[in-house]
Amino acid sequence: MANIVLSHAYFLKDDPKEQQIMRPYPPLGILYLSAWLDQHGFEHAVFDTTFSDRDRFYAFLLENKPAVLALYTNLMSKLNIVALLQFVRTHPDLQHTLVVLGGPDVTHNAADYLKVGGDLIVIGEGEQTMLEIVQTVSEFNAPQKLPGSAFGHIDGLAFFTEENVLFKTPSREKLRELDDLPMPNRQKIDLDLYLNAWKKAHGQSAVSVSTQRGCPYTCRWCSTAVYGQSYRRRSPAAVADEIEWLQQHYTFDLIWFVDDVFTVSHKWLQQFREVLATRNIQIQFECITRADRLNEDVLQILKDCGCFRVWIGAESGSQRILDAMDRRVDVQQVREMIRAARKMGIQAGTFIMLGYPGETEADIRETVTHLKTANPDLFTITVAYPIKGTGLYDTVEHSLHPALPWAEHTDRDLDFPRTYPRRYYHYAVRWTVNSVLLHKGLREKQPLRLKNVKLLVKVLGARWGMRWWG
Repeated sequence: MANIVLSHAYFLKDDPKEQQIMRPYPPLGILYLSAWLDQHGFEHAVFDTTFSDRDRFYAFLLENKPAVLALYTNLMSKLNIVALLQFVRTHPDLQHTLVVLGGPDVTHNAADYLKVGGDLIVIGEGEQTMLEIVQTVSEFNAPQKLPGSAFGHIDGLAFFTEENVLFKTPSREKLRELDDLPMPNRQKIDLDLYLNAWKKAHGQSAVSVSTQRGCPYTCRWCSTAVYGQSYRRRSPAAVADEIEWLQQHYTFDLIWFVDDVFTVSHKWLQQFREVLATRNIQIQFECITRADRLNEDVLQILKDCGCFRVWIGAESGSQRILDAMDRRVDVQQVREMIRAARKMGIQAGTFIMLGYPGETEADIRETVTHLKTANPDLFTITVAYPIKGTGLYDTVEHSLHPALPWAEHTDRDLDFPRTYPRRYYHYAVRWTVNSVLLHKGLREKQPLRLKNVKLLVKVLGARWGMRWWG
């Protein structure tokens, strides 16, 4: 079989924000594909670009001249992928390389990715689809790249026909038994690069683990382009097997469970606690969940399992905006669960989104009050942006700007008419953050501390900016 290369084209050195945060995680999706190909006897290489650079990646491709190049694509890597496709398509040594694209950004942009150089678009979960692609290439054993029509028997694909018409095969059936998946093929990359980066920046190293696929909830701003609106989960025993394997092969401090809603099944959590206790597996981890899937009993289970931090989604302190988002959660319950987690000795983090359609300054004030009242240990703030394929995108699609060529922007660059000018939200974010931090500082009963004085100045400056732009 001609060689196969899996990659993702994300370069940490080109991401100033992530260099400041320095919490890189390996590309689990690619590593699952790698393990699936290994299990079925297909040799391949994984080129992990995270700690590499574009020149080394391009040199690797020219040296190996892969017959199949499979690339994971998301908002963070889109522009790099576009540049890579241009390189592959214009270099004579790579003219026979079949380029396969998958990931969350391709599902609703299939034609665009094909126009800039992709050959096949994998829609949905990729393991079985990728396997059938390389099986087809192997069976034909052709010296040149096969046309898209040669793969028409494979579910979950999109390609251009010889008449340059977009063709989509039937949807790929989702894998029901996730225990059938082998563990991600971490041996294909240098995981120590990630662990060392974490250790140097934060004093503790972390690994990522996935226990489930899909999300059964309907938040209008959230993309479910790969795993769909579903809930499928590996057994607690299988997850424990992976944790034990990781502990045997690597030295790390923390686990990040990447699942959308870790506590969606209370029964699963109880079984997970039992498996960890029976095997005497000791871990520290953080996870994401929803307030409506928490209570004091669940928090106790999380703590028993080793949870040191739980992220409780909120997005807004305004119930009106939460309802517009179709979050299906009560803001008061969010506050109660944040406080309950902290009382239990578990750090509580939360997510905030400003600038959602229809949000007013009164809603932002409610969000600030919410954060002050709930008093999470950590919170992050983003300004809402429309991801293609989501309800939010459908709502604002007719008014999106700027009108840049598709290959020159990502969905993060898109904006839409909001209640206030875009510049207003720059100050609104600063006002929210510094108001909450100042509130925390004043709780320390040292109101004249220099730190608090500086925060007050920032609060007043941000407030002035909001008034100017609002």
